[in-house]
Amino acid sequence: MHAALVARPCACIRRLGGTRAREIQFTRFLRNASVTAVEMATHAAERTVAGVAGRDVVVIQDTSELALGGRRIKAKGYGPVGKGGNLRGLLLHAVLAVDAGTGGVIGLVDAKVWNRRGGKAKPRRGRKTEEKESQRWIDGTVRAGEVLAAAASITGVSDRESDIYEHFARHPANVHQIVRACQNRQIETDDAEQMDLLFSHTDSLPEQGRLPVVIPAAPGRKARVTELAVRFSRVVLRKPLHGAAADLPATVALTMVDVRETSTPEDSKPVHWRLLTTHEVTNLGEARRIVDLYRLRWTIEEYFHTLKTAGFDIEAADIGDPQVMIKFVAATAVAAVTVMQLVKSRDGATGQNLADAFEAADQPILEAISMQLEGKTARQKNPHPKGSLAFAAWVIGRLGGWTGYYGKPGPQVMRRGLEDYQRIKFGTTLGLQNV
Repeated sequence: MHAALVARPCACIRRLGGTRAREIQFTRFLRNASVTAVEMATHAAERTVAGVAGRDVVVIQDTSELALGGRRIKAKGYGPVGKGGNLRGLLLHAVLAVDAGTGGVIGLVDAKVWNRRGGKAKPRRGRKTEEKESQRWIDGTVRAGEVLAAAASITGVSDRESDIYEHFARHPANVHQIVRACQNRQIETDDAEQMDLLFSHTDSLPEQGRLPVVIPAAPGRKARVTELAVRFSRVVLRKPLHGAAADLPATVALTMVDVRETSTPEDSKPVHWRLLTTHEVTNLGEARRIVDLYRLRWTIEEYFHTLKTAGFDIEAADIGDPQVMIKFVAATAVAAVTVMQLVKSRDGATGQNLADAFEAADQPILEAISMQLEGKTARQKNPHPKGSLAFAAWVIGRLGGWTGYYGKPGPQVMRRGLEDYQRIKFGTTLGLQNV
């Protein structure tokens, strides 16, 4: 199924199978009680292990809601997603391993898919963390420490929803953290009898320098070159008065790196990130490193975009049984990594090999297609070495409609290119006697 999803990214089992026999095969696979989403995620993590040895790895985790419909989907047993409870579907929490230096996607560390139960939950303060969905952030970090143990260094990156005291207090010793702060927490001061708040303390810090950065374009926002004012300080967070487990330490020492845009853009809000990290930060260069690592978090937004409208269109899947859909989402989450690897390797900066996403038999086919696609000008020739993933990304991008002149091929182009490539590859297996 993984090979079929990569070759023909879509959310329709019938189209994915191609033939009646394979459609039935895939359906039986997903309905098999012995097949689980956990097992698929574990297998994907085993593949990731081989690519992390000796590397500095950033682990990015986030959650995406998969909205599948309204009343009809509710009747089939799907739980609420989004605000208001009118939409029904599933939730996917993905944990991706990314090379800290190149930004290349190494692989999937973990993927949790669940169907939220209906009904009114107990008040948050009356529940332990392990009884809340918040536990997924802690589990993802712990899993990263286990799967990526052979890496030279591991840094977990996550957004404001993961700003949980227990997330900092229980992180594995081999995993550093960078979390965008959400809670205006109480912090220790020089005077033990005085109380200070994290945000007011940060606002009072002196500026340590400025960083020139490029903010990429996004829907409703143009790309821009801007400047970020940087502040940083060691802070000691106090344990929350309510909801924290009794065995958690009374304080946790972290570093706060505060960056805010010095000008106000016309089409969006100015950047302002308060980043809590376990890394030491003593100078502007180290602060810049924290900012650069946090900016890699955008990779998981691209990943979810690939799963949805830009690639597999997973929310268009029409599978009535939530348990079967959970398995299909898990399988698609694994396959989407391959598309992301192609997107990230298109410039050749990731240094990944063809074997990271293709079989050995694909190389001669890709090389033959490349020769046919190349034109006379330099920009119409494949600039990447044979056997590299960048070489394949150039071919797949061109098959998907990219001309080599305008912009860079994204997930939609790669998806179309993979479909065309699969047809060509199938054609190489045909002989005249089969026609």
